[in-house]
Amino acid sequence: MIEITGLCKRYGKTDVLCGVSLRVKKAEVSVLLGPSGGGKSTLLRTINALETFDEGKIRIDDLELTANGRQEPQIRRIRQRVGMVFQQFNLFPHLTVLQNVVEAPITVLGMKRAKAEERAAELLDMVGLSQKKGHYPSQLSGGQQQRVAIARALAMRPKIMLFDEVTSALDPELVGEVLEVIRKLGREHDLTMLMVTHQMGFAKEFSDRVCFFHAGKICEQGPPSELFGAPKNERTRQFLHAVLEAG
Repeated sequence: MIEITGLCKRYGKTDVLCGVSLRVKKAEVSVLLGPSGGGKSTLLRTINALETFDEGKIRIDDLELTANGRQEPQIRRIRQRVGMVFQQFNLFPHLTVLQNVVEAPITVLGMKRAKAEERAAELLDMVGLSQKKGHYPSQLSGGQQQRVAIARALAMRPKIMLFDEVTSALDPELVGEVLEVIRKLGREHDLTMLMVTHQMGFAKEFSDRVCFFHAGKICEQGPPSELFGAPKNERTRQFLHAVLEAG
């Protein structure tokens, strides 16, 4: 479903992604772990065509992006297949919860309002917010706002979901409710997921594969039982030891 080959991204003379290659199969859940600043979020943004890249190629289903080009028709089609949820919720503050969820399907997909609102109501029920349709983002907790952001991404009926540290901006007691929504997506929907997270227990329990990302490269990848239980790469071992020591 996702195939990345030799991906390189530079900001000036700084290499952010250095020859990254990765394949994610249909309905697979892959997690990117690693220290901050290693390029994980940039990788997600290139997959969703929010960033260009300098070398390599990205294939999403049957669509391909190549280096140094905007390729607008391809980008539009890719964004209809790929949903992304960010660290910050990025909800429209002047729109209600329901309006936030229906805006893109109506504007981008040309969906009739009645159909879009029916779909939005189903999604808000799925994320446990059916009673909040008329509320504004400022009236919601951080965890509730992030769940609205997930519903909004799903409203576009994507085949792939990208999650970029979606719990990092939340108070610790709100993390669990967002992770439970993501677990529910994995149980009930045939979605391919690629996630950046620092939630080690969640990564170990939920993912099919874990990739350790450092200095713009995937240093090691494998099933969570292998990567957490017996990592082969020294940098992976150092990272996991430091994280586990920190609690």
